[in-house]
Amino acid sequence: MKVSFTPIIIGAASLLFLPACSNEAAEDGTVELELFSNKTENIATYEKLIEKFEEEHEGIRINLYAPPDAETLLRTRLVKDDMPDIVTIAGSALYGELTDAGMLVDYDDSPMLENIQPAYLDMLKELEGKEAEGLHGVPFAANANTVIYNKEKLDELGLEVPTTWDEFITALQTAEDAGEIPIYYTLQDAWTAMPAWNSIAGVLQPDQFAERKTNGEVSFEETHVEMAEKMKELLEYGHERMYGIGYNDGNREFAQGNGVFYFQGNWAVPEILTTNPDADLGVFAMPVSNNPEENKLVSGVDVLFATMKETEHPEEAEEFISFMLEEAQSEQYMSEQAAFSVLEGVLSDDPYMEGIRPKFENGEITSFPDHFYPPGMGAENMIQEFLYRGDVQAFLERLDREWDQIQLRF
Repeated sequence: MKVSFTPIIIGAASLLFLPACSNEAAEDGTVELELFSNKTENIATYEKLIEKFEEEHEGIRINLYAPPDAETLLRTRLVKDDMPDIVTIAGSALYGELTDAGMLVDYDDSPMLENIQPAYLDMLKELEGKEAEGLHGVPFAANANTVIYNKEKLDELGLEVPTTWDEFITALQTAEDAGEIPIYYTLQDAWTAMPAWNSIAGVLQPDQFAERKTNGEVSFEETHVEMAEKMKELLEYGHERMYGIGYNDGNREFAQGNGVFYFQGNWAVPEILTTNPDADLGVFAMPVSNNPEENKLVSGVDVLFATMKETEHPEEAEEFISFMLEEAQSEQYMSEQAAFSVLEGVLSDDPYMEGIRPKFENGEITSFPDHFYPPGMGAENMIQEFLYRGDVQAFLERLDREWDQIQLRF
């Protein structure tokens, strides 16, 4: 899917926080590179890895900049022609915008891509669109959309991890009959509906849906009825006040034994364990089909590196990216950030992730559908409203309408 570059203008006061461009050599000859990151939670890990890099590369200094609301700020900086040297962002619509605008260095023939799982390279190629030439991002870390479950409760119910949709529904009904909360929801925060939606749509939607939707070949109304109906069916196994409980409270409640299943990504496991380090948790890919072979794990590029074409130091930028892709740095990042490596053969040894490790080993992964939705579409709010109101037809029509309106504007 190709997305037109559509910068967002923010208030002038925000420009006061823009760093001076570091795209020049210091007086002592040291090359300074600005690394612009859209994540704040991994700053400490980056700082340690940057320190290690600088010790091994005395002539290069990396200046990390990871502001709040990073993507909006980055778009504003690009309009002002105030570009960083390297960006580290997710494999999402923003990446598609940058490549569509021709702002990134092409790494298609780089040896850095040789050991990366093909599925993640394909995700970036899809974001760039069929007409794009080359590949302009280097995947680094992945995340995963999971069903987190309470192992102790599942054992007490005499259940195994379900591998088909029917088995999953049976497990939910068994939990409900036993007086348990089958699924703990946190729908006060609209985005927390997305893990379930992405799990279902990621497996069941037509191939190349986003590109075909943009080209007017398919629609949500025509192709997503089953996904919407399954979302409604899962909602039947929720609890009271589903729309009054947010993500942070939900993590605490699930940690304290409320709920058998919890729809979240791997990133929620450390948060749950903060409340209850003794929680016996497992994860699995939601089985949305009755054919186990179709039930892939929804995983996406959580972090990629890309070099801006305007940098005066492309070779030094590539040195840094190559350093980060080395196994030692990759393993340190994945361990500290509870993330997954995109490198072939580098697998998480986190015992909590045992249930999805085979999916990575076998390449049984597919991408997050919403990573390919147009920027600003607000799918999470529409899904939240749909779950509250329950009108499948109106929901799918609105998804189509909002998508089409964004395309018309740009």
